[in-house]
Amino acid sequence: MASAASASDRRMSIGRVFNRAFAALGANAGTMFGIAFLFSALPIALLNLWQAGLGPTRDFGTNAVLIGGIYLASFVLTQLAQGGLVRATIAHSDHRTVSFAACVATGARFALPLLALGIVMGFALLLGFMVFIIPGVLLYLAWAVAVPALVIDGTGVFGAFGRSAFLTRGARWNIFGIGLVVLVLYYILLAGVGIVTVAITGFPTPATRGLDGFLTLSSVLGAISTTVSTAAFAAIQTSLYVELRDWKDGPQIDQLSDIFA
Repeated sequence: MASAASASDRRMSIGRVFNRAFAALGANAGTMFGIAFLFSALPIALLNLWQAGLGPTRDFGTNAVLIGGIYLASFVLTQLAQGGLVRATIAHSDHRTVSFAACVATGARFALPLLALGIVMGFALLLGFMVFIIPGVLLYLAWAVAVPALVIDGTGVFGAFGRSAFLTRGARWNIFGIGLVVLVLYYILLAGVGIVTVAITGFPTPATRGLDGFLTLSSVLGAISTTVSTAAFAAIQTSLYVELRDWKDGPQIDQLSDIFA
C-alpha cells in the first residue's frame, strides 16, 4: 500500500520523457548515432544500393542470395542496435558514462532475446491490427516499453510483456500522445529526405538515366534519416521506461552496475 500511495503522489511527465531522451542523445551523440548507423542504417543502405544495380554483378541468383543475407543481417543487427541504445540512454539517465564498446557488448548480449521479442510482438500486433485496428493499438500501448524492460530488468521475452503492461497501466493516453508526436516527427523527417532528393536530382525516369543517381542519393539520405530516427526512437522509448519506472516503483539508484554486470 505504501508503494501505491507514493506512486499516486508522483506524476508521469511527457516533458521529462523528451528532455531525458534528447539530453541522452546530446551527451552520447557519437556512441548513439554511431551504433544506429553501423547496425541499423548501414545494412539498409547497402541493400538499397544493391537493389539499385550498383553491386559488382547483376546476376539474379547472386543478387537474390546477397539481398536475402543483408535482410537477415539487418534484422539481427537492428536488435543489437536497440540493446546498445537502451544501455546508452539508461546510463545517461543514471548520470553515468558508458563506452561505445560496452553498449555494443550489451546489444550483442540481448540481440537474440530482442529478436524473439520482436517476432512475438510483431505477430501479435499484426493479428491485433487485423481485428479492427483498435486491439493492435491497445497492445502497442501496453507493450510500449517491452524492449527496455527486457534489457534493463532482465525479464526474459515473455516477462517483458508483463512488465511493460504493468508500467504503462494508467498512462496509456500519455503514451498515445508521445507516439503521435514521434510519428509526426518521423514523417516530417521522411518528407525532408524526399524533398532534398528531388531538389537535387529532379524526378528521375529510366529514359533520362537519372534513376541511379536518384536511388544513390536517396539511399545516402535514407541512411542519415534511419540513423537519426533509430537513435531518437530508442532514446525516447527508454526515457519513457525510466519515467514509468520512477512513477510506479520510485527512483532507482546505483543499479546499473548490477544490471549489466
